[in-house]
Amino acid sequence: MALKSVAGGVFAETHGSWPPRVVALHGWGRRGSDFTDVLDGLDAIAIDLPGFGASPAPDVPTGARGYAGLLRSIIADLAEPPLVVGHSFGGRVAVCLAAIVPVSGLVLTGVPLLRTAIPRRPSIGYRVLRWANRTGAVSDERMERERRRRGSADYRAVSGTMRDVLVTVVSESYRPELEAISVPVAFVWGADDHEVRPAVAREAKTILQARGVPVEWTVLESVGHLVPTQAPDALRAAIDAAVER
Repeated sequence: MALKSVAGGVFAETHGSWPPRVVALHGWGRRGSDFTDVLDGLDAIAIDLPGFGASPAPDVPTGARGYAGLLRSIIADLAEPPLVVGHSFGGRVAVCLAAIVPVSGLVLTGVPLLRTAIPRRPSIGYRVLRWANRTGAVSDERMERERRRRGSADYRAVSGTMRDVLVTVVSESYRPELEAISVPVAFVWGADDHEVRPAVAREAKTILQARGVPVEWTVLESVGHLVPTQAPDALRAAIDAAVER
């Protein structure tokens, strides 16, 4: 396994020989090494998505669709369309890639593909504070403390461009991309995934099956959100089945 520059400053951990038959995309705050045990023995790459691992952040804030655009040339330049594996945020990007560039199939795990709740509007107190910050009545330092107090752990862990990326991504839903996909899709989900519950995958499965897309479905008991590291053998089995299809 070695780290390789694959395009535009994006790095990937490589397995086996080039060209890869499998491209793996990691979750938010993670890196390609999450797939080390999953991809052992395959001709594959596990990309460090921009802003994570060895890959620098994108120049401008963008969502999963923008990330797919950044990675498009990597996929398009391969001799044969690869199988794309996506975990969590990487699965968002994988679905967007499959809608714009040829791939042989998708293996998805823990991916928030569809929004299942209407986002709550910020409280009036926070909106007033935000307005006061824009007018200069409240300092940037105080505003940042308030953002961090209210934000998720992922939000608090990043700043600058990557914080703007996160804000963009969490507001996205990928129904248009799901409705554009025609290649086989395998869902591999942790039954105890409390970050992205299996019900999200079931709804996505329904959308795909209504269009005649072949779908495989695996739920792993006693496994949570981090399937690539918690259940690498199960994820590998789904990849092997998809590659052989």
